[in-house]
Amino acid sequence: MAFEKCSSCNAPLSEEGWTKFECPGCGTIIYRCQRCRHQSIPYECKKCGFRGP
Repeated sequence: MAFEKCSSCNAPLSEEGWTKFECPGCGTIIYRCQRCRHQSIPYECKKCGFRGP
C-alpha cells in the first residue's frame, strides 16, 4: 500500500489535519501535512514548478 507524503516536508500523511488540492498551475495533486499548512511552509509542484505558501 502506497502512502502519500507532504509536498513540503516529505513526511508521511498519517496524522489528522492534512489536505490535498490541485496545483493552480497544472492540476497535479499537492499534499500538505498539518504542520506545514499551519506554519505556511512553502511548497513547489514537482511537475510544473509552481510555488505556494
